[in-house]
Amino acid sequence: MCFAIGNASEPATLDPHKSTGTWEDRIQSDIFIGLTQSAADGSMIPGMAERWEVTPDGLTWTFHLRQAVWSDGVPVTADDFVYSLRRVLDPETASEYASLIFLIKNAEAVNSRKAPLEALGVRAVDPRTLEITINHPAPYLPELTRHHVLYPVPKHVVEKYGEQWIQPGKMVGNGPYTLASWKLGDNVHTVKNPRFWDAKSVCVDEVYWYPTSDAISAERRVARGELDINTDIQSNRIARLRKILPGYVHTNTWLGVTYLAFNRTPESQIPAFKDVRVRQALAMSIDREFITNGLLRGGQLPAYTKVPPGVANYKPSPGPYWAGWSLEKRQAKARALLAEAGFGPDNPLRFELKHRNSADPMQWTPALQSDWKQVGVQVALAQQETQVSYADYRVRNFQVADAAWVADYNDPTSFLDLERSNYGPQNYGDYKNPVYDALMAKADNEPDADRRADYLRDAETMMLNDAPVVPLYFYINKNLVNPKITGFVDNLMDHHRTRWMCLKGRQPAP
Repeated sequence: MCFAIGNASEPATLDPHKSTGTWEDRIQSDIFIGLTQSAADGSMIPGMAERWEVTPDGLTWTFHLRQAVWSDGVPVTADDFVYSLRRVLDPETASEYASLIFLIKNAEAVNSRKAPLEALGVRAVDPRTLEITINHPAPYLPELTRHHVLYPVPKHVVEKYGEQWIQPGKMVGNGPYTLASWKLGDNVHTVKNPRFWDAKSVCVDEVYWYPTSDAISAERRVARGELDINTDIQSNRIARLRKILPGYVHTNTWLGVTYLAFNRTPESQIPAFKDVRVRQALAMSIDREFITNGLLRGGQLPAYTKVPPGVANYKPSPGPYWAGWSLEKRQAKARALLAEAGFGPDNPLRFELKHRNSADPMQWTPALQSDWKQVGVQVALAQQETQVSYADYRVRNFQVADAAWVADYNDPTSFLDLERSNYGPQNYGDYKNPVYDALMAKADNEPDADRRADYLRDAETMMLNDAPVVPLYFYINKNLVNPKITGFVDNLMDHHRTRWMCLKGRQPAP
């Protein structure tokens, strides 16, 4: 049995320690499995770790690994996890996600070359027992360990082939599928891994992953039967598709936010972005309700905070000081702030908004351009392939960036850590506020969940008023799925692993 899946964009890499996109994660999660994994309903379940325990102080976690082998037959051991976590933190790897695991003891020091790799708080107690020591209590650690940056990679293969280890014929994984081929611009082909520990339960034999940046073209391919699934829908076509493709449309709450980031480095050539009045003016003058209700019409919600509603352990921030104002009042205040900063009809603020060429940004960026024109700002739009855009954002090759973030784990810190001064390339707005950092650190070390939530709320409110980034709307996940497919379960993580899917009336091959 073979599935064809439309997957939004071409992967930049299939190395789980170097990738950043959801379109890459979908493929990688079929090839690798971490200590924990996602069930069909998106919940966290045991993966390579069959069980785990934590010391009373919440700082030392012990994971007991199942007996499993890599796709080449070599046993997967705790040493592979130690090697992999050190590899993520090794500055030579240049992992964009290294900061995600700074909670591990000595991780930040290792990543900044202030400590050797061996100082990292991970060790193999024995071949099937892994110990991780962290800097502060983090009850969400098992949630985090299903993230691709914590996937194990095969030391014996990576060290043999170096950067070439991810090529077809060389790549080795521990998941239900292996990489068969990768034709750039066409497809990534994966096949069932007969050595996977639960191979008998895997129904789909092969998967072809196609980059589908054009959502309308992709929906036509779904209608013709050329694609079994497409991982996105142009939002304003959802209602129509429910009529012409009954049973295909899947939408669900998603822990994600679309936002803008201001480049405040000298390279941006827009020194005005260092002025908080300018950033606030641009943030408050946007008609979010028109974007969500007038253009997208898919169930998205206007965002005045960075953290979406429904995130666990979250006390909602009231948002920036202007969040409750009418659009008319906000735009009047925006004109006044811009005038105070030296901009007006005789000296308009001009800049470029760089955005992804995916379905939804193509709809609302002209509306953003119009909103800013109302307050005297002139904006040029520059669209790019999604992966190219994010590559530019990480090296700060933009003036204003359209970006999105989907939770790596279900906790407010998955969104708020991005604005920490030590977060690195994914802190696109280069926010550096020691008070914000101190509040986030207090939250890290606060055992009382209620007080922790207070610190996080205060930190978020401060950041929103500083406006290094501008939340626009909260996501829903949108998939087109052939009704013949079983095992596709809508969930707030939008995790749909192929190993759980099948076709009606079919069973896994013996």
